[in-house]
Amino acid sequence: MVLSALCLVVNAGVSRVVLRAGVDAGLLTTARVTGTVVLLLAAAAVCRRSALVPPGGRLLVLLVVHGAIGVAALQWTYFVAVDRLPVSLALLLEYQAPVLVALWARLVQRESVRPRLWWGLALAVLGLAAATEVWQGARFDLVGVLAGVGAALTFSAYFLLGEAGVGAVDPVRVMLWSFLVAAVAMNLLAPLGALDPGLLGRTAPMLGALDGLSVPVWAGLAWIVVVGTLVPFGLILVALTSTPATTVTMVAMLEPVGVAVLGWAWFGESLSPVAIGGILAVVVGILLAQSARRPHLQTEPPSLV
Repeated sequence: MVLSALCLVVNAGVSRVVLRAGVDAGLLTTARVTGTVVLLLAAAAVCRRSALVPPGGRLLVLLVVHGAIGVAALQWTYFVAVDRLPVSLALLLEYQAPVLVALWARLVQRESVRPRLWWGLALAVLGLAAATEVWQGARFDLVGVLAGVGAALTFSAYFLLGEAGVGAVDPVRVMLWSFLVAAVAMNLLAPLGALDPGLLGRTAPMLGALDGLSVPVWAGLAWIVVVGTLVPFGLILVALTSTPATTVTMVAMLEPVGVAVLGWAWFGESLSPVAIGGILAVVVGILLAQSARRPHLQTEPPSLV
């Protein structure tokens, strides 16, 4: 999960480079999930042909929901929130997902936890607010706020539905069919054919501290597909095979903290003492929350096949 968070942190910077080069946010999302599906299909054909078998029954329903909500809707709502709100506020709203997952585990799944889970969650959320300095230029936008809340809900769904899916079948199969559903949905909303082929050959300045360098737009897109999507989302599903969703979502909160540091180091954005203190608070909160789950017997998940 730490490696996944690091990949997503760097991906935030690369995505900004590609967006500033003129690629539309909706088309970027479509290219991201479609490219990931192509690579997953190739990898499965070579190494894991069993993943190519179409799911059926309850598993099919779960993966359709996972792909439509936990993949496509997550990225779409996040981009809308980022477009209409300060990035820090959009991230803070999206990363209420660990709170939602913890509440689901406690109230719906009746998972036993120690009281310090709530202290850890509260400290991490408050630290996240300080690390991203959400009060800087914050403005109220109803559509943006609703999109941010939607991103939190869909992010929670990605973890919870993914946890259920990998409990029944191979993570590669879960990811392949979930992203296939997401690719179909996004191509209906923002068809990949609308992407200007001439734009792919242009060079994009790396901005900020790397402004003297430039990369082809197609190379930036390739990075986003491989390092920014295939690797981190795959690592999340692998983590869910042995780690509860409550813990996985807490470690995922390292991403927005890392983005704050990235913004300072790469794009010259300010990182005040308050923000540094917030970063430390997030780390402490994660550690508290991770140690709050009581030991419990592992049981076989219900069959979804």
